[in-house]
Amino acid sequence: MRTDAAKPVRLKDYRVPDYLIGKVALDVKLDPRATKVAARLSIRPNPKGRPNAPLVLDGDGLRAKRAALDGRSLDLEDPGAWNGLLTPDALTLNAPPQRPFELEIETEIDPSANSQLMGLYRSGSAYCTQCEAEGFRRITYFLDRPDVLSVYTVRLEAEAAEAPLLLSNGNKIEARKIQGSTRHYAVWHDPFPKPCYLFALVGGDLGSIFSEFTTRSGRQVKLGIHVEHGKEGQAAYAMDALKRAMAWDEQVFGREYDLDVFNIVAVSDFNMGAMENKGLNIFNDKYILASPRTATDADYAHIEAVIAHEYFHNWTGNRITCRDWFQLCLKEGLTVFRDHAFSADMRSAPVRRIADVRSLRAQQFAEDAGPLAHSVRPETYREINNFYTATVYEKGAEIIRMLRVLTGDEAFRKGMDLYFARFDGAAATIEDFISCFAEISGRDLTQFSRWYNQAGTPSLDVETAYDEASRTFTLDISQSCKPTPGQDHKEPFVIPVALGLIVPGEGDIRLRADGNDGASAEELAKGVIEISAPQRRISFRDVPARPVPSLLRGFSAPVRLNYVASEDDLITLIAHDSDDFNRWQAAQTYATRLLQESVALIRAGEPPKSDMNFVRALSAVVETSRDPAFAAQAVTLPGEIDIAREIGKDIDPDAIHLAREALRGAIGQGMGQVLLSAYGRMAAGGPYSPDAVPAGRRALRNVTLDLFAAGDREVGLRLAKRQFESAQNMTDKFAALCVLAQTPGSERESAFEAFYSAYEGEALVIDKWFSLQAAIPEKATLGRVKQLMKHKAFTYSNPNRLRALVGSFAAANPAQFNAPDGSGYDFIAGIVLDLDAKNPQVAARLLSAFKSWRMLEAGRRALAEDALRHVASAAALSADVRDIVERSLA
Repeated sequence: MRTDAAKPVRLKDYRVPDYLIGKVALDVKLDPRATKVAARLSIRPNPKGRPNAPLVLDGDGLRAKRAALDGRSLDLEDPGAWNGLLTPDALTLNAPPQRPFELEIETEIDPSANSQLMGLYRSGSAYCTQCEAEGFRRITYFLDRPDVLSVYTVRLEAEAAEAPLLLSNGNKIEARKIQGSTRHYAVWHDPFPKPCYLFALVGGDLGSIFSEFTTRSGRQVKLGIHVEHGKEGQAAYAMDALKRAMAWDEQVFGREYDLDVFNIVAVSDFNMGAMENKGLNIFNDKYILASPRTATDADYAHIEAVIAHEYFHNWTGNRITCRDWFQLCLKEGLTVFRDHAFSADMRSAPVRRIADVRSLRAQQFAEDAGPLAHSVRPETYREINNFYTATVYEKGAEIIRMLRVLTGDEAFRKGMDLYFARFDGAAATIEDFISCFAEISGRDLTQFSRWYNQAGTPSLDVETAYDEASRTFTLDISQSCKPTPGQDHKEPFVIPVALGLIVPGEGDIRLRADGNDGASAEELAKGVIEISAPQRRISFRDVPARPVPSLLRGFSAPVRLNYVASEDDLITLIAHDSDDFNRWQAAQTYATRLLQESVALIRAGEPPKSDMNFVRALSAVVETSRDPAFAAQAVTLPGEIDIAREIGKDIDPDAIHLAREALRGAIGQGMGQVLLSAYGRMAAGGPYSPDAVPAGRRALRNVTLDLFAAGDREVGLRLAKRQFESAQNMTDKFAALCVLAQTPGSERESAFEAFYSAYEGEALVIDKWFSLQAAIPEKATLGRVKQLMKHKAFTYSNPNRLRALVGSFAAANPAQFNAPDGSGYDFIAGIVLDLDAKNPQVAARLLSAFKSWRMLEAGRRALAEDALRHVASAAALSADVRDIVERSLA
């Protein structure tokens, strides 16, 4: 573990590499404790680099066993003899040849001792790798940066009984047993140059399923998914999702797969969700394994999305990679945009959009509002692992989405085609990407590019006026953005505002405007107004009556909208808006307003507020919606984190929890018969399918059960118990358990015991069991979590298990993590310190739970700061954790 204080890396200091590595030949002899890696690097001076510069190859805790330059052995005990320097973290040639040369390096690795899960490590009995962002330097000395692209040939050797399956990037060109030995080998060649972070290998005894995909040009691609023995049947949905993603990418983006094989390996020990290594994706098994008995509808949807995301990286990340890690959003934001579009086409587009925005607001907006705020393309970093954030991924995707809105579908597709053609095989920048769309559309996108460089969530303040005599409706829109760390002043963004005007009794009316205050003909035709100045006024003519504005349709920009719509206007939008996203948003706005008022009342010692008009509006949605999945979203209240974000300061998590529970109870009571009717109406009528329509019916049925139980605990618990005992799929069973978990008593504990007994052998299901208990919003939950850490099924070494229990307590239980006595803060701080030496990446992500601490009321704020300072005072922090804690306290 690196404990030195990392030096800042700055975008402005980028320079091209002084040397390039055209070819890499690796010979890896796998062994549990002493894997030998022989690397042969074909190196040449970069004509664009500095002449006669030293060659410094990165390492991280390596043990070098041998080295040779152009066949001449280098004495590792006397680096001065070859004018070099050798440490576990670097190999330096101070005067390398100024011509093409070969450098051979042999290192020895202990994969079994690698608890950081970076580089080469073991998951169970299998060998696997994770090299993004800087893991390859834990395998061999190398120029570990994304703008050094090399062609790899990899020979893997292992005991045949221990690792009958040997995989690496590209196509397999040779495989055989070693005569007179119990070992065997396989040779893989990837003809496409790639950065070392995309290198991967897997060796193990795994079960496999296979299929084929025929590309649009008629090529046959062999597909393989490799999982723990006995789990092969749970990989079928992932295989189906892969083939649908391959076909979709051909149809929508014209991108065809380029190798003869595509392999996916699922492992249980993984720091991230999945990794797009060229031709050999390695996945956290939670995003591969699914069956009706073990996976919820949400699990199936996540598998579909993550499979697509990693596959889409083949072009947006692999064939075109990023020049440096500051450009991370170029591959991640763009690929998230692509997987969102895929999921929208596979499922209900409005429901998918709602889910995406819920996640964006809960994660990224909170990030923007706290001390860890950073721009989508940061100017500096200390530890790159800490920038795999919602800002880079989710906000990065929203920027691409805005680009499509502004340029139009046709120009956007042409811009993507130009990007693929112009930069295939290159390491590109944001400027390279944006230039393609500027060229195709003829637009100056300089100001738009501020979205990449300025941190923070912009706000739009809207005021309206209607002149009955002139039949004119006026919108006054102003934009602003609060200061963020290192950025006190913000220049105006380009913000596309999709909108409509709804006249009661007529619905959407045609948008007309003229004169100095009018919108352009293009804006009117698209229904999208561009806000690029600090203020803009738009006047619409021929408006027959005062309209209800429907603003930011489809969430056309990642901004906060400050517009005080009347309650009647919100009811109109819920019932009549033609944009389903804004129908949902109107319900969320109404609920948030009620909840904010209730929080203030509770803190003043008064009873919370309820509103029957709101209850009736939700009842109408449930009774009339043709899309049960949408109705389920519409009646789901904003979460406690959402409410805290809207309050913004002096936050009391207990008051928020009480206000939300009170409103849930009022809705449950006021909609009782409507909820019961929907619960019965949505009952399954056939075998389980994870497809969108039956999943939507289950979503509405389970939401209505939850709300009904909030209003009538006795009957609701009876229904939940019956569903728990009779459910034929994990979606319904776990939903019932979630309802039972909210009420203390023997019924809850019996249900938890029964659930564990039924699924003890299913690790991913037991993760759910841990996670749900950690999220129970009761004072006793911290004690429960500590007790569960002693459970035989709990382990520190598995990131999924740790995130399920400890991570859920920190992220999904705001009332108890933010307990007023500071016990939640102290608990998480202690876990971070214990974990840091074993797995710094997971420890740093866990510490990010403090990202909103400055928004808390004074007492909690002081306790949270004390916990952070306790972490900061530790003697030997990893670079990952030190970066997070120092930025949190800055």
